[in-house]
Amino acid sequence: MAEEKRDYYEVLGVQKGCTDDELKKAYRKLAKQYHPDLNPGDKEAEAKFKEVNEAYAVLSDSEKRARYDQFGHAGVDPSYGGGSGFGAGGFDFGDIGDIFDSFFGGGGFGGFGGSSRTRNPNAPIRGNNINIDIALSFMEAAKGCKKEISFSRLIKCEECSGTGAAKGTSPETCPECHGSGQVRVQQRTPFGVVQSVKACSKCSGTGKIIKTPCDKCKGMGRVRKSVKLEVDVPAGIDNGQTFVLRGQGDHGVNGGPAGDVNVTVSVRPDPLFERDGFDVWCEIPITFPQAVLGDEVVVPTIDGKVKYNIPEGTQPATVFRLRNKGIPYVNGRGRGDQYVRVNLEVPTNLTNKQKDALKEFDTLTGDKNYRKRKGFFDKLKDFMKD
Repeated sequence: MAEEKRDYYEVLGVQKGCTDDELKKAYRKLAKQYHPDLNPGDKEAEAKFKEVNEAYAVLSDSEKRARYDQFGHAGVDPSYGGGSGFGAGGFDFGDIGDIFDSFFGGGGFGGFGGSSRTRNPNAPIRGNNINIDIALSFMEAAKGCKKEISFSRLIKCEECSGTGAAKGTSPETCPECHGSGQVRVQQRTPFGVVQSVKACSKCSGTGKIIKTPCDKCKGMGRVRKSVKLEVDVPAGIDNGQTFVLRGQGDHGVNGGPAGDVNVTVSVRPDPLFERDGFDVWCEIPITFPQAVLGDEVVVPTIDGKVKYNIPEGTQPATVFRLRNKGIPYVNGRGRGDQYVRVNLEVPTNLTNKQKDALKEFDTLTGDKNYRKRKGFFDKLKDFMKD
């Protein structure tokens, strides 16, 4: 069975409605990043380099890109889902499947052959997902908000109701494949002449011929349209996380469901708060008298200001905990805590009178009121004895 390919837009890291210049810029960046000359012996880089080139070869061609937007990989690679090239003679796993079909009565053998022989060109196809980025402030991410987003998506053409044919006309069944989207061809292989199934070249595997294409969608059945949506950003979302808008992506084909919109958030730093998981940290400056005597101070939280009583003798860098004042859990109950670190601020530019008062205070207190200082000097005395 063929390996599932990644979406070409995802491979190049661009959105579906990107311009040719954006496409070229993204391709050059990735091609340089994964070029074999810059990554000698790196098999993973070599594979990514091939993947990038394959994606760009399709998306840089307007006709191939249009087919890819409508039908996905099957629109540009007839063998997708049915096997890959093998050897210099063009022999593929689809051929092996046909050989064993003739020996064992059909159905494939050992996983060869497969979906390309039974694919229904008129089957519903889900629309592609769309990826966008939005920027949020710290508070918007913490508390949730409404945000307007803009993007472009493929929607069913209203002019032709998605048929791709001009008004008053309709698609006709392909006379070559009789609507199956596939034709059986003979091919000479090392095992002799065998039959294999390929996508019909006359209808490009769609099973239909549109003689008079719709002027609006040029026969594609879908058109690109810019949209604006107001979305609810969930409270508690963090930087780099993604939330999903179900069914807001590209419209499907043949009645298939629409894709999704994946919204990835980027959270700007805040001057007061720092996030740690669902907990919040902040620092507040206090004076020396406040640390010594204790005081009631105002502490900012994401819900507003709260009052907190600092106890007597608070030491520098002491951390206090405010329960349930942190970030709400995303799509859940409860929230984190807030941690407040006190920062003792030393006064500057003192007058002579203030300095004299401090000297008098220092004389009156001595070492007896400083536990750490007294202990340090006791240890220092012991050290000097050795």
